[in-house]
Amino acid sequence: MAIAIAESEMLRINVRDAEHEAFVRKLLARAPAERIEYHCIPTNEPWCRDHGPIFVTKKQAPRLAMIDFGYNAWGWKYPPFDDDDAVPGNIAGALGIKHFDYSHFVLEGGSIDLNGAGALITTEACLLNPNRNPELNRAEIEELLKESLGVKKIIWLGDGIEGDDTDGHVDDMTRFVGPSTVVTAIEEDESDPNYYLLEENYSRLEAVQLAKDEPLEILKLPMPSRIVRDGQRLPASYANFYIANEAVLLPVFGETNDAWAESVLRGVFPKRKIVSIDCRELIWGLGAFHCLTQQQPAV
Repeated sequence: MAIAIAESEMLRINVRDAEHEAFVRKLLARAPAERIEYHCIPTNEPWCRDHGPIFVTKKQAPRLAMIDFGYNAWGWKYPPFDDDDAVPGNIAGALGIKHFDYSHFVLEGGSIDLNGAGALITTEACLLNPNRNPELNRAEIEELLKESLGVKKIIWLGDGIEGDDTDGHVDDMTRFVGPSTVVTAIEEDESDPNYYLLEENYSRLEAVQLAKDEPLEILKLPMPSRIVRDGQRLPASYANFYIANEAVLLPVFGETNDAWAESVLRGVFPKRKIVSIDCRELIWGLGAFHCLTQQQPAV
């Protein structure tokens, strides 16, 4: 993953200390060293998408800024999380970037997906879960999303996929791939618990209009076959891809639907190389490439 990202963009990695940095440098000996920076910012978990900052751009200079949302380890599931909660402020300091404090609002980056043109997709299962912001109702959450991220339209899906310990992150199901286009996961096996919930989410997407008489273009993305380890269903999904400058990193799972997923993304991103990487071990950590990364926009 690191090598594929560093081929076309700067990769910044948080490490705990100098000893940890030396260890990671050895692992990445084949990566282009000039495109990798190390920052001594300790973390409790590797999932930068969720505990890291969300970068935004402004019309006036300095154009790049970041939002520091609150973080409570997906509803207090995995304490301690003090280091993770401090990551956005530490990154802001390391990069010299202004950050806006929204620590009173618990929000993980994987729980939302945006089109860059005023629309945001999320799930009721996650954002309305009382283990995040029990004092806020739907309208108040929508207002905070609009205020902090500059969006105008909130698209609500329902439940998340089976095995997802985040209570239903949208980045395992539905992703914007253009201002008015999404790819969304479908399950063909009617006996699978994901079948009906993904059908329900698909129906919700069909009813969306971004502007008057402008429906979403919806492209179907398959689900991989059920993966169970130590009696636990793992949240394997092709939707957890990362979009790099010149490539798309696609998690694959050593099965026939891998080729179908590759074909869908190849059609969506004709100017980017689709880099498929086996994630059968990584998914045991309950996440994949999108969960591990947080993009910083060019300004």
